[in-house]
Amino acid sequence: MPISWFITALVALLTIIFSYLINSRWASKWIAPWWGKLIIFITFSRVEVIGKENIIKGQSYIIVCNHQSIYDMLAVYGYLPVEFKWVMKQELLKMPFVGASCKALGHVFVDRSNSEKAKQSLIQAKDKITDGVSAFFFPEGTRSADGQLINFKKGAFRMAKSLELPILPISIKGANKVMAAHSLVIFPHKITMTIHPPIKAEVVNQTSANELSRMSKTCIASGL
Repeated sequence: MPISWFITALVALLTIIFSYLINSRWASKWIAPWWGKLIIFITFSRVEVIGKENIIKGQSYIIVCNHQSIYDMLAVYGYLPVEFKWVMKQELLKMPFVGASCKALGHVFVDRSNSEKAKQSLIQAKDKITDGVSAFFFPEGTRSADGQLINFKKGAFRMAKSLELPILPISIKGANKVMAAHSLVIFPHKITMTIHPPIKAEVVNQTSANELSRMSKTCIASGL
């Protein structure tokens, strides 16, 4: 754990520095992924990625993924071959090192206690989701204590309809075996990230947010 926090602090500092010296996209692409890879490596775990062929290079997506553990974030940062901006709860701004780094990288923070501010945050985020940059959501909104999917919030699906973008569902299995939600105990384990075929923009345009949520949840559940 001390080594993991040292790596987190070091990578966070480097991403902040290079976000300002060069730009946030460069730091996000070339520095931030090492955070996930290094911590997964030193905890004797590994990540298998299935379905890379479902990603079209240069295409922006609304990415939705289940959330079981902080190791979901490590796996995504280290091994998902897509440039993205997290859409995350505002409370993470207070997380040492991580909050400041995510802010420098241009990730989007949403105040879930204020629906109007939350909507404004998503509106402002739209300008960042272009030119191959995707938006990444954990639509459950929090980590699942038992690994079962929690009801999805609708923000990701409303944004997909508003921007007329395809939805890319991702399933992460095994992250909670490495570190369970609300625990600091670590066990080496294999993590599997399954990238499902996207829900095409044409389907997104013709389907309600509620139905898109149901479709995405069913798809993600199939990989668990």
